[in-house]
Amino acid sequence: MSQRTERVAGEIRAVLGAVLARQDIKDPRVRNAGLITVTHVRLSGDLRQARVYFTVHGASEDATEAVRRGLESAAGYLRRAVADRLRTKATPTLSFEADRVLEQASRVEALLREVAAKGPDDPRAPAAADGDEGAGAPAGPTKSPQ
Repeated sequence: MSQRTERVAGEIRAVLGAVLARQDIKDPRVRNAGLITVTHVRLSGDLRQARVYFTVHGASEDATEAVRRGLESAAGYLRRAVADRLRTKATPTLSFEADRVLEQASRVEALLREVAAKGPDDPRAPAAADGDEGAGAPAGPTKSPQ
C-alpha cells in the first residue's frame, strides 16, 4: 500500500469510528449491537473501493452478521460522512466484513494454555526439544526430509 493509500485508509477508519461511537446510525442492528470497533480499512490502489473490517465486542456470530448487514444498509450514509471529511476526487464505495483476528487469537491462546497445562509427563504433550535424542522420540530410524 502506498503512503497516500494508507493515509486515506486511516482517515476513513477514523471517520467511521467516530460515526459509530456517536451512534449516528439509526438502524437497530447497529445501534443496539454494543461496542463496534473498526479495526482496519483496506483500500484499493485507485481509492475507489474500501473494505472495512470491524469487531463487535461480546457478540455472537449471528449478532455480528446482523451488524454487518446493518452497516451494509447504512453504507450510503457512511460514505457521505467519509465524503464530507475527505478531500478526494471520488469517495470510495464501502463494504463491510467482520474481523475474525481477535477470535482466532483467543482460540490460539486457549490451545496454548491447554498444551501448557498438560505438562511434560502427559503422553499427548509434544516432545521437548532440549537436545536429548531419546527424550520423547520413538525408537528406530528416522526419515530425513528431502
